[in-house]
Amino acid sequence: MGFFNCMDVSASGLTAQRLRLDVISNNIANVNTTRTEEGGPFRRERVIFQERNTSGNFRNHLNNKKPVGVKAVAIEKDTAPFKISYDPTHPDADPTGYVLLPNVNIVTEMVDMISATRSYEANITAINSAKSMMSKALEISKI
Repeated sequence: MGFFNCMDVSASGLTAQRLRLDVISNNIANVNTTRTEEGGPFRRERVIFQERNTSGNFRNHLNNKKPVGVKAVAIEKDTAPFKISYDPTHPDADPTGYVLLPNVNIVTEMVDMISATRSYEANITAINSAKSMMSKALEISKI
């Protein structure tokens, strides 16, 4: 495993966590959206990650023992039920006065945001450590 492989793995992690933060931000922005183009309230979204496997099958992957990183394979809608609120004055209320609200929970989104931010920071730290090691290796070679 070389220095550049380490950076490639961390860079894939940075890209994945940036996408995760974008999706979380979209969820928070739509916490009160009761009407979408598809009809009905906004549905919470989440990112599905998978290991990047460039070596083909699992046995080849184990034999190569190369770090390959992560990739986002889908952004899926959360199938949790919508929240229901009684507000007969709301324009999207049904005849009985109930409104369907998005299935977005701000506390869950904030916890996910903190987790994504920490993962992003860990990948930056790994890249900076690899850069520092490369720099020290070059300094040693000058002697």
